[in-house]
Amino acid sequence: PAISNAIETSDISIIIFSKDYASSKWCLNELVKILDCKKMNGQIVIPVFYQVDPSDVRKQRGTFEKAFVHHENNFPDKVQKWRDVLTEASNFSGYDSTES
Repeated sequence: PAISNAIETSDISIIIFSKDYASSKWCLNELVKILDCKKMNGQIVIPVFYQVDPSDVRKQRGTFEKAFVHHENNFPDKVQKWRDVLTEASNFSGYDSTES
């Protein structure tokens, strides 16, 4: 509840996408909350792609794909929402640490 409240009361959310981001159901659930707040409250969302290609996040390739194989078996009712928010958030302007 504390994290959810902090997200709700924030003006800005910075999402750090790393290679293992999608393996965490907590991160994915927080991302759902962040994007809900963006839609409802106009919260600013800035993605940071830390040593991961933004297109791998967007298309759930590489480690993101592997994480979703696991999630399909354990959280089938949440997978499509998680995929949708990853795609949406990866399309926002942000910072890509893989660029020079």
